[in-house]
Amino acid sequence: MVKSISKGVIKDIVIVGVGVLVIWIGLQAAFGTQNPFYVVASGSMVPELEVYDVLIVQGHEPFEDIETGDIIVFNRPSDHNRVIVHRVVAITNDDPKEVRTKGDANPSSIPGTDLNISEEEYIGKVVYTLPQVGYVTQLLKPPINYIIIAVVIGVMIVKQVTKKKKLKDTTLSDSLDSENPDTVEELSDIDKIEKDSEYSEHIEKSDVTEEEKVEPVEETKTDEKDKEE
Repeated sequence: MVKSISKGVIKDIVIVGVGVLVIWIGLQAAFGTQNPFYVVASGSMVPELEVYDVLIVQGHEPFEDIETGDIIVFNRPSDHNRVIVHRVVAITNDDPKEVRTKGDANPSSIPGTDLNISEEEYIGKVVYTLPQVGYVTQLLKPPINYIIIAVVIGVMIVKQVTKKKKLKDTTLSDSLDSENPDTVEELSDIDKIEKDSEYSEHIEKSDVTEEEKVEPVEETKTDEKDKEE
């Protein structure tokens, strides 16, 4: 039973995993970037963007079409180990194209972060903002995410156990229902046999009684004839 439950849980997890993967690949294809969603982690773009706002980034927007005033997401040019979201404030070079950015809340552009942004650092243009939705990501940090995963797996196990129990009860009920007609029929046959037996015994007893009554009458008649002779 445990083995069967495990298979059921694994099957559900695989289905959910495949579903999430298909959706994620579809979003990547639609937005033209490996990750179309980013959460604002600092206040450098306040008041335009608040901390925990979720950004939807369009990677299909060509870097060549980026203009001054656009908000873009890019890798920090100095080391590429951090993703930045700032506003384009100037086009510094046309061939190859390079731009300079600045956070709306920052007094000036930061060297190594905002300067010499090329197509190599460019990730995409911000096209939509989901205010404060990023709070959900905070709720999913350890250990909360592990608790949620454990609860989901627990629900799957309970679902499998309930399903197996219901199937077992249904099978048992069907089995009993299929046996009852035969049992009733057998009991009916036995009752019929007993009644036939009682009827047969009654007939035999009746025959014997009638014979006993007849024989004395014949003897009496014979005796009376002898007397007359």
